[in-house]
Amino acid sequence: MTTVGLVSFDGKDEENLVAGHYSRGRGPVLRSDQMELTKITFDAGEGADMHQHPEEQILYVLAGVLEVTVGDETYEVHPGQASFHPSNVWHRAVARERTTALSFKNLVAPNYEKTGELH
Repeated sequence: MTTVGLVSFDGKDEENLVAGHYSRGRGPVLRSDQMELTKITFDAGEGADMHQHPEEQILYVLAGVLEVTVGDETYEVHPGQASFHPSNVWHRAVARERTTALSFKNLVAPNYEKTGELH
């Protein structure tokens, strides 16, 4: 039985390549009509190449460290911290060590497949 409002990743889809055309991150991608939530893991040295998208995005680091570039600013994001990526601003992320983060996006024009639904 699915509980409305409860979000569970259930350890499923951990090997799903999220956005293979610009990222080596893996994990489940859940969507509703208006939002996307991804639990994404990058191995050390891997990440997402410089890219942009119409969705605003927040990357909240659960474990590990990401080096993030947004526009012309580069900084590290540690557990308990997040990085905000405005709409259509170029950004990239590189894991300094194995890193798991939650990616939150307002849904505009997704360009990769979801693995489940947000209810």
